Amino acid sequence: MSTSLPVRLKRLTGMGLHLAYGLFVLMTRYRRLPLLTRAEVARNWSRKMLRILGISVRVHGIPPGLYPPNTLLVSNHISWLDIIVLSSCTMTRFVAKKEIRSWPVIGWMTDAGGTLFIDRSNRRDASRINRQMADALQAGDCMAVFPEATTSDGLGLLPFKASLFESALLAGSTVQPVAIRYLDEHGVQTTAPSYAGNTVMRESLCRLLRLRRITVELTFGTPLVAGSGAWANRTMLAQAAQAEVAAGLSLASGRPDTESRIPDGLPVEAR
Repeated sequence: MSTSLPVRLKRLTGMGLHLAYGLFVLMTRYRRLPLLTRAEVARNWSRKMLRILGISVRVHGIPPGLYPPNTLLVSNHISWLDIIVLSSCTMTRFVAKKEIRSWPVIGWMTDAGGTLFIDRSNRRDASRINRQMADALQAGDCMAVFPEATTSDGLGLLPFKASLFESALLAGSTVQPVAIRYLDEHGVQTTAPSYAGNTVMRESLCRLLRLRRITVELTFGTPLVAGSGAWANRTMLAQAAQAEVAAGLSLASGRPDTESRIPDGLPVEAR
């Protein structure tokens, strides 16, 4: 059963007002705040956006913390919503396709929030981004990439591209795999939030607003130390990270889960 029109309008209005508030914070004080305070502000903003949209988060595994230094977060990619979901648990700076920078409002907000933009049509641009990411990681930042390099419907996992793992090797970073799954109110995996193929933002948002309730499962896999042992090159590192995300998507048994189901759409870190 889908939501009523009044509920959809309420969510859409709340989303617009919350975006406006985020824009105001970015324009007035965000960049002047200490790093950890910025992380807290962004995490709280993300949590409230999820609550407005009727989304709750269930965490498996052990999140790396609010803003873990020299950490590269890698995840499967389903929707524009992924960024908000991940930010509600562990704050990062993201790497996104350059086209997002030109989006109205959202482009400016992501740029102001510290996102790095990559030209996916230019294979040489990966070297520039890797150097910038490595510098940021070594300076204590937490970065995030979607190694599939595109979105999917979430029902499968596309091969991870190894190129952006080079930054973790250059910086001697910890690579933290995390798997994302979206479930409907019956606990069945749903493709409604997907932003894949020829889907446009309006279509994706309308599908999302129609769902009565969404639960997002975040499964944090085993951290990988870049450059050590079996993860001595970027191909091996990408393959190991992909295996961890694949295991998370299938909710493989034997994983040391510390599950936390958060009421009212407000996520907290699993302990």
